[in-house]
Amino acid sequence: MEYANTYPYPRGAKQQLERQSSPTETFIIVPVNFGTNGVSTGNPYRPGQGKHTFNHEVKSSSEKPVYTHWLMKSEPESRLEKGIDVKFGIEDLKEEPDQTACWDGVRNYQARNFMRDQMKQGQEAFFYHSNTKIPGIAGVMKIVKEAYPDHTQFDKKDPHYDSSSSKDYPRWFMVDVQFVRMLKRYIPLSELKHYHLQHKDNDGPLKNLALFTKARLSVQPISDEEWTFILGLEDEKPPN
Repeated sequence: MEYANTYPYPRGAKQQLERQSSPTETFIIVPVNFGTNGVSTGNPYRPGQGKHTFNHEVKSSSEKPVYTHWLMKSEPESRLEKGIDVKFGIEDLKEEPDQTACWDGVRNYQARNFMRDQMKQGQEAFFYHSNTKIPGIAGVMKIVKEAYPDHTQFDKKDPHYDSSSSKDYPRWFMVDVQFVRMLKRYIPLSELKHYHLQHKDNDGPLKNLALFTKARLSVQPISDEEWTFILGLEDEKPPN
């Protein structure tokens, strides 16, 4: 967001703020004189008379962090919802045609927004096994198709059916993911928690890991620093 300020102002003049809406917002402050009847008399300055501008860049409050890596949770063990098994682990992804599948069933608005608004083709994500005896990161996958409507929201037989959503105005979205590789070793939640607590004390890379600060989200952003650190763990022995 960039400000362009015009000054000095004559005594008694009021300021008019004009906004141009764009990713980088521009604010132009224009002095406006008001007569005794309250009607604007226009800019009191003629070109070249005591007027100059300066620019000052500030970060817009509307700007969002840009992420290029993700952590996505799925259940590797059988569990029935409305008679349908929702099991889908990394081994299931490997068995899909071209080792590719749609990531359906997300029903949290923030998780949906991450997929719909920020996930881009080619970005990588950790495949995280949740709701299992030893939850943790099993491998890496990549986004191969960007967000499009999740078909399960329209299927009355699906456990993720949403009667308030319509094909004209879909509420839920999904992406397609493709298996990349297994990690050299499984990184359990307990190990990630160990480093998270440690890094909170020493300002380490996992101090704000969403797995603990936004634990309920099934789709979570991962910073570049977090991604690099976690990948490095596969070559290290687990902490005692």
